[in-house]
Order: sequence, then structure tokens, then C-alpha cells
Amino acid sequence: MKNYIREINNIPQIADVDVLVCGAGPAGMGASIMAARLGASVMLVEAQGCLGGIATAGMMSNWGGRSSSKIMPEIWDLTYEKAKNIGWAQENGCGKDAIYHDIQKIVLEEMVQKEKIRVLYYTMVCKAVVNEGAIIGVIVENKSGRGFIKAKRVIDSTGDGDVAASAGVPYFKGRENDGRMQPCTIMFNIGGVDFERAVFPPSFETKVKTDKGELQDLAKKLLPFPAGHVLLYRQPMPGTVCCNMTNAIEIDGTDSESLTKGVFVCRSQIVPIIKFLREYVPGYEDCWLMSSASLIGVRETRHFEGIESLSKDDILEARYYDNWVVRRGWFNFDVHNLTGSSLDKTGVQHGWKQKNEYTIPYGCLLPKNIDCLLLSGRNISGSHLAHSNFRIMSVCIAIGEAAGVAAAISVKQNIRLSQVDVREIQKYMGE
Repeated sequence: MKNYIREINNIPQIADVDVLVCGAGPAGMGASIMAARLGASVMLVEAQGCLGGIATAGMMSNWGGRSSSKIMPEIWDLTYEKAKNIGWAQENGCGKDAIYHDIQKIVLEEMVQKEKIRVLYYTMVCKAVVNEGAIIGVIVENKSGRGFIKAKRVIDSTGDGDVAASAGVPYFKGRENDGRMQPCTIMFNIGGVDFERAVFPPSFETKVKTDKGELQDLAKKLLPFPAGHVLLYRQPMPGTVCCNMTNAIEIDGTDSESLTKGVFVCRSQIVPIIKFLREYVPGYEDCWLMSSASLIGVRETRHFEGIESLSKDDILEARYYDNWVVRRGWFNFDVHNLTGSSLDKTGVQHGWKQKNEYTIPYGCLLPKNIDCLLLSGRNISGSHLAHSNFRIMSVCIAIGEAAGVAAAISVKQNIRLSQVDVREIQKYMGE
């Protein structure tokens, strides 16, 4: 086992905490809040200038799916209550799972401040520091320079698993047989939509017939490849819609040059998409660009090896694990086309036949080879197809909550993460 401890000799230590959470997306929010509520001192580091990850900086339309998360409903209620007096139009027909992006940023900051979580924005994880097979902290870099954050337990909620990869946890990328990864997207919002006449196709398989043709067929024919589908979602503000229609294939979210290419491709599609909406989609004749996400949506990169691993059959058969840490998981195989637009041939939406809600066992969060580290969010141990389901934000936040609880218990009892009694974790998880 490589020993990195010598690398921190000349780097200032900027914090010493019980639990360090890397990444403040839904999984990171769940992890940090639950760990703090159980009495752990918590630091949360985030590369963006806000909390929420793809939910806020990524301007995701809605949370989607469902799980046993306790914190997700709290976020929904707090966001709705704060927003309804300054813009949430009830007549728009949005549920609380819709995301009022800027209000949600404020709500999440209020939540972490209430729990006395120390947050560092604009901070990148550089390297995991490993000593004798256990992670003891992380080297980060920001405007202040490089620094070492010492931690008794580290939770990797970076999505791509940057901490786990640096620590030497084995992984594979993308689809098992060829390494291809799901495409990337930049979400954007438009205004000026006539809700009396507008259509809102929520899935690739939703067909909408118009006087000029069926919308999915028209998009595939007229939009610049690899764009070519219509996904439109009501937003809380009057006349506003969130568009999930840009598309960049063959992008590796762990490679900076590839990621930059993905941003360029997606942003170049926004104007053609708006022109298409104005010309072909009822109710969108006068729509205009409001804003686009500052964070590109990366759906898939590394899949890590854990003590246990979730398979497609675990989800399809709704298997119940006694050592569950997440339950009531429900979503479909949301595999975006790996070589073009729309749904991949392996994906299933309208024909989804999951028998019941599934569970995620604790071992999927425990990486092989490294102690004191937990996987959290879409980087847990699972197959390509299983990942297309559990990557949904409603499941990721529950995974994060489980990681936060496990880390706090481990520190409090001074035991290894693998020694934590799963029944103790379950006491704090949602019904």
C-alpha cells in the first residue's frame, strides 16, 4: 500500500475534524447534515460557489425518483415555504420536487449553518492522504493555496469519486463491456412560455403530435447531432420551463480537456434548440433564454469496487437486504443514449417493471482496500445499469445520509467503519 503521509510535511494543516465530506451535491448534503446532527464536527468542501451540486449549480429540473431520505422532504418544504412569497406560482402545477434553483441555494446554506458545518467553497480535492491502509485526510487547493484537512473519517461525495480514486480504490469506468459513459448535459431555463397551450414531454418515450409533426421525430431530424430529443419541465416561476435537451457524447468527466469539450458542445446547442422550440412546439413561440447551468451534468464516470455491489437484478427484483442503509429506492433504468440522442437501447422508462422498492446494502458504501473512507452518491459500488437508477438525486441524498450516520457512529464509538452495527445506522434512516 502506497504511503502518502510524507506529502503533507510542508503543507499547512487547515482543519482537524471528525468527518470531512468532499462534494456538496445531494449526497454531500445528506452526509454532512446527518453527521453533524449526530454530534460529529464536520467540514464540507465544494468546488462550486454554492451547495446542491447538480440540483442548483447544475439547474436540474426536479429531484425525480424516490427513496427513504429524511432530509430531502425537509429541503422541499423549506424551499417551497421560502419561495412561495417571492415567485413560486402555485398555478404553474409544479410539485415540491421541482427546484427553484436560487432559493434552494439559500435554503441549503441556512441548513448547514444551523448544524454548524464548516463549509469551504471554491475548493478542489487534490489528493487523498493514506497511512497504513487508512485515509487520514485530504489535500485541497483553493485561493489560499494548498492545505491539508485532517479527518477521522472521509466521505467521498464528489460524484466522480476523486478521493477514492486518489486513495487507490479499484474501479472501472462506464459500461462494463466497452467503457462507454452516459452523455453529459447543460440544463437551461427559458421564459415566455404560454402555459395555457404549452406541452411538457417528461421522457424520451413521450410522443407529442403537432400540426408540424411528432416532436421527438422532428428534434432528431432538425437539431444538431448529438442533440435530438425534447424534454421540457414546468418550473415554479410563471411562464418558465427547464430544458433537458443539450447532449454531448464520448465525454470523460474525469478528464479536464474532455469535460471542456462537453461544455462547448452543449452550449453551442442552446440557440438552435430555442429556435426549434419557437418554430415547432406549441406555447413556446415567444420563449427566450433565461439562464444556463454553470455546472455541466456528468451522469457517469467511475464505478468503485466495494465490499458489496448493487446489480440490475437487485433493483428489478426489488431485493431486500437485511443490512440495508437505504430503502424505498425507486426509479427506472435512465440510460441516455451513449452514441446519440434519446434513450439508449438498454434503457427502460415507460416499460419499467420494477417489482417493488429496492434497498442498498451498507457494503456498497464501503470501498475495498481503504479504511476510514466511505463512498456516497453515484460513486457507490454498482453495475452500469444499476447506476443508471441509483444515480437519481432522491436516492443519492439517502445514500449520503447513511454515510454521514455511519461515519459519526464510527467516530463516536472509536471503531472501524466495517465494524459499525448496521442496525445502529438504520435507527437514523427514513421510514
